[in-house]
Amino acid sequence: MDQMTTNILVAGVGGQGVILASDIMSEVFMEAGYDVKKSEVHGMAMRGGIVTSHFRFGKKVYSPLIKEGEVDILFAFEQLEGLRWVNHLRPDGKILMNDHKINPPAVNLGEMEYPKAIPEKIKSKLKGFYLVKGTEIALQLGDARAANVVLLGAISKFFEVNEDLWLKTILNYLPLKVHELNRRAFSEGRNQISQP
Repeated sequence: MDQMTTNILVAGVGGQGVILASDIMSEVFMEAGYDVKKSEVHGMAMRGGIVTSHFRFGKKVYSPLIKEGEVDILFAFEQLEGLRWVNHLRPDGKILMNDHKINPPAVNLGEMEYPKAIPEKIKSKLKGFYLVKGTEIALQLGDARAANVVLLGAISKFFEVNEDLWLKTILNYLPLKVHELNRRAFSEGRNQISQP
């Protein structure tokens, strides 16, 4: 793998804003002067199914897809999705996970149980594990839909890209009436990560 390229796998469930977050990151890194490639899988997104986005940036990026075992950062919007994709990480990779659970249909139907202690399991195997209460913070601010902006705030601390560029790009994607809420969401997300 070309070490000049950073590989981020964004994973979540339909309705969590995974694709929007991926679009925002693409624009941020393009504005910051990087070559960017992105690919996404919507699956049954409208029914709460899995949504993933492969996001790569660097000096020159040739393919949007990330091979298994080459993910630098797993950006998981939901606990089970973090667990599902953790094997795609490089041995020294990082995971930024939203501390939130969404039951898959099999759990709702009583056919399976939601796995217990996911954060603890991952943390025991991985040094670079960051758990963020994205949905909880967004609810405290007044709108659960801002969870993806809280998470973008958190992941923004991993990169030397101007904070104002992140915020400007995020607000460009959102209606004016939610700008103040999302400014706070982004700021709260950044506060969750002390030293990546």
